[in-house]
Amino acid sequence: MTLDQALAGSRFGRGDLLALAIGPLDDAGRASEQAIGLAWSGGSWAGPLEIARLTEVESRWRPRWTCWSVAPLRILVAGGLRVATCWDLAAVHRLLFGGWRATPELVWAALHDLPAETLPTAGQLDLLGPSGEEGTDPEQPVRPDGHLRPEWTSGGWARAERLARWAELAGQAALLQQRRLTALRVGGDPLATARSESAAELLGAELSQDGLPIDLARAEQLIGAVIGPRPRTAEEAAAQRERRDADVLGLVPGEYDLRNPGSVRAMLARIGIEVPDTRSWRLEAFRGVHPAIEALLSWRKAERIATTYGYDWLDRNVGPDGRLRGEWTGSDGGAGRMTASAGLHSLPAELRAAVAAQPGHVLVRADLGQIEPRVLAAISGDRELARATAGPDLYAPVAERLKVDRPTAKIAVLAAMYGQTSGTAGAALKGLESAYPVAMRFLRQAYEAGRAGQSVRTYGGRLVRMWQSQPGLSPEAERATAAARGRYARNAVVQGAAAELFKVWAVTVRARGSALAAQVVLCLHDELLVHTPAAHGEQVRQLLADCLVEAVHRWAPDRSVHFVADLSVIERWSEAK
Repeated sequence: MTLDQALAGSRFGRGDLLALAIGPLDDAGRASEQAIGLAWSGGSWAGPLEIARLTEVESRWRPRWTCWSVAPLRILVAGGLRVATCWDLAAVHRLLFGGWRATPELVWAALHDLPAETLPTAGQLDLLGPSGEEGTDPEQPVRPDGHLRPEWTSGGWARAERLARWAELAGQAALLQQRRLTALRVGGDPLATARSESAAELLGAELSQDGLPIDLARAEQLIGAVIGPRPRTAEEAAAQRERRDADVLGLVPGEYDLRNPGSVRAMLARIGIEVPDTRSWRLEAFRGVHPAIEALLSWRKAERIATTYGYDWLDRNVGPDGRLRGEWTGSDGGAGRMTASAGLHSLPAELRAAVAAQPGHVLVRADLGQIEPRVLAAISGDRELARATAGPDLYAPVAERLKVDRPTAKIAVLAAMYGQTSGTAGAALKGLESAYPVAMRFLRQAYEAGRAGQSVRTYGGRLVRMWQSQPGLSPEAERATAAARGRYARNAVVQGAAAELFKVWAVTVRARGSALAAQVVLCLHDELLVHTPAAHGEQVRQLLADCLVEAVHRWAPDRSVHFVADLSVIERWSEAK
């Protein structure tokens, strides 16, 4: 029986879960024709099938491709197949249970309420069931104690005769996850969050494959302006490093190691500046006090370029097609932000001019404005704060209500979310308490939960775990630890919800933009960068605005909170204001 016949005979419908397992790859990283296993509610199938053949399944049925992790989706993307929807068990596990680890055995155990401490390990004698019965069948992936068999989870599932069964288990796990999501009671829709989180992993697979367009010549020029020309030898590289150091060390008597924080503190003490640490934001306050401060801050920028974003970085990460590639993930395991390797999430502003559209194309850049305080208004249900979001600048109406200037109002709102209570922020916070009591109560409840060591959930249902105090702490250290947990929880419920909204927006742009050949090439916290043919630039700009409206409606159907985005059509990232 062919796959088409199998699916057609099972009343398989559009959007139904279609679990996928792809077996071992060949030496070139491709899946063999024998390496596909599929399962759905009406049955399972495995057999000779090229990945390209799945394109017909996608176009005819448009299933929700279901897998244990993003790995099979990456294989599909590399094989040229862009599917519309998916269900990533690992991503949903992180949403439901928090943390980062989401291997199949952990996913399965959590869904069956089996303690992680009882997970069997590979190599463990697996002949006896929990009641001492002999002869458990090694071809059965589930042991008598309910755990997945280690021989399967450690790679044994990838044999041709096991692929369909492995896919079946993924389908069963997805249904169990959906049941748990439906039972969650949070402000948003956890089931919808799970879908968008899965789609974000799919988008991450595409971002990893497609890369960020780079003008390599311009990148080398920008790097050279900061650290000098590309060194031809190790000796030339060492000489450049010594020259950078000399620009700082020549201003202070003595010998110091600029790469050692303790030594830098000693150097600063020599010129009369006492600081508890040498973070750049702290040193900024001492600009103008001594020439060494300005030189040290400039040195840090140059050192970062030289060690992290230098010529070696370009050689490692930019392909012959002029695309900078890193590995993307849809969640950082904490509050849920998208992250990437290869420095894509912390690219220095000095190098943004090297991010450039390819010939005949433009970049459409969209940056969500004041997203976290607007999210706070939405998730707390504070009607007064929601009214402040009506215009493009949230802080101006807050300032008017508090009878302070705009900078003070901004500091107060950010302090409420990030936990600052002293100075100007401390005074303004009292005004916030009376002006926006619902939002402040929401933040206070999150703080108290975190302080007590209780995990919290975001608006969309993500569990954010709290760490526990180490035994033997002094009362002062225990209080400091509890306060740190409280601040983390207070920010996590806002930042996590903002990440959820951002990802709904990003995956909506991904879905709607395909008709205009609009390709998402960067997801940076609250900022999207889309690469599209120049003829479509203005249409894509409007598309991003429309997709934000759609995403907000999907994420929070209450439309009382207004979200805004700064949109521009540019050729280089640095052109964005």
